[in-house]
Amino acid sequence: MLTQPDRPAGRGLRLAASAVAKVAETHGIEAMKPLNLKNAEIAARLVALAPDVMVVAAYGLILPAAVLAIPRLGCLNIHASLLPRWRGAAPIQRAILAGDALTGVTIMRMDAGLDTGPMLLERTRPIEPRETAGELTDALAALGAEALVETLARIDDLVPREQDGSRATYANKISRSDARIDWAQPSEQLQRHVRAFNPVPGAEAQVAGETLKIWKVEPCGGSGQPGEVLISDPDRLVIACGDRAIALEEVQRPGGKRLGIRDFLRGTHPVRH
Repeated sequence: MLTQPDRPAGRGLRLAASAVAKVAETHGIEAMKPLNLKNAEIAARLVALAPDVMVVAAYGLILPAAVLAIPRLGCLNIHASLLPRWRGAAPIQRAILAGDALTGVTIMRMDAGLDTGPMLLERTRPIEPRETAGELTDALAALGAEALVETLARIDDLVPREQDGSRATYANKISRSDARIDWAQPSEQLQRHVRAFNPVPGAEAQVAGETLKIWKVEPCGGSGQPGEVLISDPDRLVIACGDRAIALEEVQRPGGKRLGIRDFLRGTHPVRH
Protein backbone atom coordinates (compact mmCIF):
# COMPACT_ATOMS: atom_id res chain seq x y z
CA MET A 1 0.00 0.00 0.00
CA LEU A 2 1.18 3.51 -0.83
CA THR A 3 0.22 6.57 1.17
CA GLN A 4 1.45 10.08 1.91
CA PRO A 5 4.52 10.51 4.16
CA ASP A 6 3.95 11.41 7.80
CA ARG A 7 3.22 15.14 8.11
CA PRO A 8 3.27 17.65 11.00
CA ALA A 9 -0.19 17.87 12.54
CA GLY A 10 -1.96 19.34 15.55
CA ARG A 11 -0.96 22.23 17.75
CA GLY A 12 2.41 20.65 18.52
CA LEU A 13 3.06 19.99 14.81
CA ARG A 14 4.28 16.51 15.60
CA LEU A 15 4.69 14.06 12.75
CA ALA A 16 1.51 12.05 12.27
CA ALA A 17 0.67 9.21 9.92
CA SER A 18 -2.10 9.54 7.35
CA ALA A 19 -5.49 7.97 8.04
CA VAL A 20 -4.69 5.32 5.42
CA ALA A 21 -1.42 4.44 7.15
CA LYS A 22 -3.19 4.10 10.50
CA VAL A 23 -5.79 1.73 9.06
CA ALA A 24 -3.05 -0.28 7.32
CA GLU A 25 -1.15 -0.63 10.62
CA THR A 26 -4.30 -1.81 12.40
CA HIS A 27 -4.72 -4.58 9.83
CA GLY A 28 -1.03 -5.52 9.61
CA ILE A 29 -0.62 -4.16 6.08
CA GLU A 30 2.70 -2.60 5.11
CA ALA A 31 2.36 1.05 4.10
CA MET A 32 5.07 2.61 1.93
CA LYS A 33 5.38 6.40 2.36
CA PRO A 34 7.68 7.76 -0.36
CA LEU A 35 8.05 11.52 -0.90
CA ASN A 36 7.50 10.84 -4.60
CA LEU A 37 7.27 7.86 -6.94
CA LYS A 38 10.40 8.63 -8.95
CA ASN A 39 12.38 6.52 -6.48
CA ALA A 40 13.79 3.48 -8.31
CA GLU A 41 13.55 1.31 -5.19
CA ILE A 42 9.83 2.00 -4.79
CA ALA A 43 9.23 1.28 -8.49
CA ALA A 44 11.15 -1.99 -8.17
CA ARG A 45 9.06 -3.05 -5.18
CA LEU A 46 5.86 -2.33 -7.10
CA VAL A 47 7.11 -4.34 -10.08
CA ALA A 48 7.95 -7.24 -7.76
CA LEU A 49 4.37 -7.26 -6.48
CA ALA A 50 3.14 -7.83 -10.06
CA PRO A 51 -0.26 -6.21 -9.40
CA ASP A 52 -3.16 -6.78 -11.78
CA VAL A 53 -4.50 -3.34 -10.96
CA MET A 54 -3.65 -0.34 -8.76
CA VAL A 55 -6.32 1.90 -7.23
CA VAL A 56 -5.69 5.58 -6.52
CA ALA A 57 -7.94 7.64 -4.24
CA ALA A 58 -6.98 11.21 -3.24
CA TYR A 59 -3.30 10.21 -3.16
CA GLY A 60 -1.91 13.66 -3.92
CA LEU A 61 1.30 12.53 -5.65
CA ILE A 62 1.93 12.29 -9.39
CA LEU A 63 2.28 8.77 -10.77
CA PRO A 64 5.10 8.68 -13.36
CA ALA A 65 4.52 6.86 -16.64
CA ALA A 66 6.75 4.02 -15.47
CA VAL A 67 4.48 3.41 -12.46
CA LEU A 68 1.28 3.73 -14.50
CA ALA A 69 2.59 0.96 -16.76
CA ILE A 70 3.22 -1.55 -13.95
CA PRO A 71 -0.25 -3.10 -13.37
CA ARG A 72 -1.57 -5.38 -16.10
CA LEU A 73 -5.02 -3.75 -16.07
CA GLY A 74 -3.81 -0.24 -15.37
CA CYS A 75 -4.16 2.26 -12.53
CA LEU A 76 -7.72 3.18 -11.61
CA ASN A 77 -8.66 6.53 -10.08
CA ILE A 78 -11.84 7.38 -8.16
CA HIS A 79 -12.70 10.93 -9.20
CA ALA A 80 -15.45 12.90 -7.45
CA SER A 81 -17.14 14.39 -10.52
CA LEU A 82 -18.83 13.40 -13.75
CA LEU A 83 -15.84 13.67 -16.06
CA PRO A 84 -14.82 15.53 -18.11
CA ARG A 85 -16.51 18.18 -15.94
CA TRP A 86 -14.33 19.30 -13.03
CA ARG A 87 -11.04 17.63 -13.72
CA GLY A 88 -8.51 18.58 -11.08
CA ALA A 89 -8.00 19.00 -7.35
CA ALA A 90 -11.29 20.40 -5.99
CA PRO A 91 -14.24 19.03 -7.97
CA ILE A 92 -16.68 18.97 -5.05
CA GLN A 93 -16.17 22.59 -4.04
CA ARG A 94 -16.22 23.82 -7.64
CA ALA A 95 -19.45 21.94 -8.41
CA ILE A 96 -21.20 23.56 -5.43
CA LEU A 97 -19.84 27.02 -6.30
CA ALA A 98 -21.08 26.67 -9.86
CA GLY A 99 -24.57 25.70 -8.74
CA ASP A 100 -24.45 22.27 -10.40
CA ALA A 101 -27.59 20.27 -9.76
CA LEU A 102 -25.94 16.91 -10.42
CA THR A 103 -22.57 15.37 -9.62
CA GLY A 104 -21.23 11.87 -9.00
CA VAL A 105 -18.13 9.73 -9.25
CA THR A 106 -16.16 8.43 -12.19
CA ILE A 107 -13.89 5.40 -12.13
CA MET A 108 -11.25 6.07 -14.78
CA ARG A 109 -8.10 4.43 -16.04
CA MET A 110 -5.26 6.85 -15.43
CA ASP A 111 -2.94 8.19 -18.11
CA ALA A 112 -0.25 10.88 -18.10
CA GLY A 113 -2.78 13.75 -18.20
CA LEU A 114 -4.75 15.45 -15.42
CA ASP A 115 -7.86 13.27 -15.03
CA THR A 116 -7.94 12.72 -18.80
CA GLY A 117 -7.94 8.92 -18.96
CA PRO A 118 -10.72 6.70 -20.33
CA MET A 119 -13.78 6.18 -18.12
CA LEU A 120 -14.90 2.73 -16.98
CA LEU A 121 -17.89 3.42 -14.71
CA GLU A 122 -19.95 6.45 -13.67
CA ARG A 123 -22.46 6.93 -10.88
CA THR A 124 -24.55 10.10 -10.51
CA ARG A 125 -26.04 11.87 -7.52
CA PRO A 126 -27.97 15.15 -7.06
CA ILE A 127 -26.45 17.96 -5.01
CA GLU A 128 -28.95 18.83 -2.30
CA PRO A 129 -29.90 22.53 -1.99
CA ARG A 130 -28.30 23.03 1.45
CA GLU A 131 -25.55 20.41 1.23
CA THR A 132 -22.03 21.42 2.32
CA ALA A 133 -18.79 20.28 0.73
CA GLY A 134 -18.11 18.11 3.78
CA GLU A 135 -21.47 16.38 3.55
CA LEU A 136 -21.13 15.87 -0.20
CA THR A 137 -17.60 14.51 0.23
CA ASP A 138 -18.86 11.84 2.64
CA ALA A 139 -21.70 10.90 0.29
CA LEU A 140 -19.43 10.65 -2.75
CA ALA A 141 -16.83 8.65 -0.81
CA ALA A 142 -19.47 6.01 -0.09
CA LEU A 143 -20.73 6.11 -3.68
CA GLY A 144 -17.16 5.88 -4.99
CA ALA A 145 -16.40 2.85 -2.83
CA GLU A 146 -19.45 1.05 -4.21
CA ALA A 147 -18.54 2.01 -7.77
CA LEU A 148 -14.97 0.81 -7.31
CA VAL A 149 -16.06 -2.59 -6.01
CA GLU A 150 -18.39 -2.95 -8.99
CA THR A 151 -15.63 -1.88 -11.40
CA LEU A 152 -13.18 -4.44 -10.04
CA ALA A 153 -15.82 -7.17 -10.26
CA ARG A 154 -16.60 -6.27 -13.90
CA ILE A 155 -13.22 -5.02 -15.06
CA ASP A 156 -12.80 -7.63 -17.81
CA ASP A 157 -16.18 -6.69 -19.30
CA LEU A 158 -16.27 -2.90 -18.98
CA VAL A 159 -15.56 -1.00 -22.19
CA PRO A 160 -13.43 2.14 -21.60
CA ARG A 161 -14.97 5.37 -22.94
CA GLU A 162 -12.74 8.22 -24.05
CA GLN A 163 -13.50 11.63 -22.58
CA ASP A 164 -14.66 14.50 -24.75
CA GLY A 165 -11.93 17.03 -24.07
CA SER A 166 -13.95 19.85 -25.64
CA ARG A 167 -16.40 19.61 -22.69
CA ALA A 168 -13.73 19.64 -19.98
CA THR A 169 -13.76 22.10 -17.08
CA TYR A 170 -11.08 22.38 -14.39
CA ALA A 171 -11.43 22.41 -10.62
CA ASN A 172 -8.45 24.41 -9.46
CA LYS A 173 -7.03 23.77 -6.00
CA ILE A 174 -8.73 25.71 -3.23
CA SER A 175 -6.80 28.46 -1.44
CA ARG A 176 -7.74 30.40 1.66
CA SER A 177 -8.15 33.54 -0.44
CA ASP A 178 -10.84 31.73 -2.49
CA ALA A 179 -12.93 31.41 0.67
CA ARG A 180 -13.15 35.15 1.35
CA ILE A 181 -16.68 36.45 0.94
CA ASP A 182 -17.45 39.30 -1.41
CA TRP A 183 -20.69 40.84 -0.17
CA ALA A 184 -21.33 42.30 -3.64
CA GLN A 185 -22.23 38.81 -4.88
CA PRO A 186 -25.90 37.78 -5.17
CA SER A 187 -27.42 36.07 -2.14
CA GLU A 188 -27.78 32.63 -3.76
CA GLN A 189 -24.15 32.71 -4.87
CA LEU A 190 -23.06 33.69 -1.36
CA GLN A 191 -24.94 30.75 0.08
CA ARG A 192 -23.20 28.39 -2.35
CA HIS A 193 -19.90 30.01 -1.39
CA VAL A 194 -20.45 29.27 2.30
CA ARG A 195 -21.48 25.67 1.57
CA ALA A 196 -18.53 25.07 -0.75
CA PHE A 197 -15.94 26.02 1.87
CA ASN A 198 -17.55 24.20 4.79
CA PRO A 199 -15.61 22.66 6.51
CA VAL A 200 -12.31 23.61 4.82
CA PRO A 201 -11.04 26.30 4.90
CA GLY A 202 -14.27 27.98 6.04
CA ALA A 203 -15.78 31.02 4.36
CA GLU A 204 -14.40 34.23 5.85
CA ALA A 205 -15.96 37.69 5.86
CA GLN A 206 -15.74 41.16 7.29
CA VAL A 207 -18.84 41.99 9.35
CA ALA A 208 -18.94 45.50 10.86
CA GLY A 209 -15.14 45.63 10.74
CA GLU A 210 -14.71 42.23 12.39
CA THR A 211 -13.36 39.07 10.72
CA LEU A 212 -15.69 36.10 11.11
CA LYS A 213 -15.88 32.56 9.80
CA ILE A 214 -19.32 32.06 8.26
CA TRP A 215 -20.58 28.48 8.44
CA LYS A 216 -24.27 28.74 7.58
CA VAL A 217 -26.43 31.41 5.92
CA GLU A 218 -29.88 31.84 4.41
CA PRO A 219 -30.90 34.32 1.69
CA CYS A 220 -33.60 36.75 2.82
CA GLY A 221 -35.27 40.04 1.95
CA GLY A 222 -33.58 43.38 2.51
CA SER A 223 -31.49 45.97 0.70
CA GLY A 224 -28.53 48.19 1.40
CA GLN A 225 -24.89 48.66 0.56
CA PRO A 226 -23.10 45.28 0.19
CA GLY A 227 -21.68 44.32 3.58
CA GLU A 228 -23.93 46.69 5.53
CA VAL A 229 -25.46 45.26 8.72
CA LEU A 230 -29.21 45.65 8.22
CA ILE A 231 -30.43 43.88 11.34
CA SER A 232 -28.54 43.04 14.54
CA ASP A 233 -30.80 42.07 17.42
CA PRO A 234 -30.88 39.18 19.92
CA ASP A 235 -32.18 36.79 17.27
CA ARG A 236 -30.99 37.90 13.82
CA LEU A 237 -27.93 39.20 12.01
CA VAL A 238 -28.74 40.25 8.44
CA ILE A 239 -26.17 41.58 5.96
CA ALA A 240 -26.90 43.35 2.67
CA CYS A 241 -25.40 41.75 -0.42
CA GLY A 242 -25.43 42.19 -4.18
CA ASP A 243 -29.14 41.70 -4.73
CA ARG A 244 -31.05 41.15 -1.47
CA ALA A 245 -29.62 40.16 1.89
CA ILE A 246 -28.16 37.22 3.81
CA ALA A 247 -29.12 36.09 7.30
CA LEU A 248 -26.14 34.63 9.15
CA GLU A 249 -27.11 31.45 11.00
CA GLU A 250 -23.81 30.01 12.27
CA VAL A 251 -20.56 31.96 12.74
CA GLN A 252 -17.24 31.86 14.55
CA ARG A 253 -14.85 34.48 15.90
CA PRO A 254 -11.05 33.86 15.61
CA GLY A 255 -10.06 31.41 18.32
CA GLY A 256 -13.69 30.91 19.34
CA LYS A 257 -16.30 28.20 18.91
CA ARG A 258 -18.81 27.81 16.12
CA LEU A 259 -22.04 29.31 17.41
CA GLY A 260 -25.62 29.53 16.29
CA ILE A 261 -26.51 33.14 15.63
CA ARG A 262 -28.63 33.57 18.79
CA ASP A 263 -25.81 32.38 21.05
CA PHE A 264 -23.33 34.51 19.12
CA LEU A 265 -25.41 37.69 19.40
CA ARG A 266 -26.04 37.16 23.10
CA GLY A 267 -22.31 36.99 23.75
CA THR A 268 -20.12 39.65 25.26
CA HIS A 269 -19.15 41.37 22.01
CA PRO A 270 -22.28 42.33 20.05
CA VAL A 271 -22.04 43.24 16.38
CA ARG A 272 -22.57 46.97 15.79
CA HIS A 273 -24.42 48.55 12.87
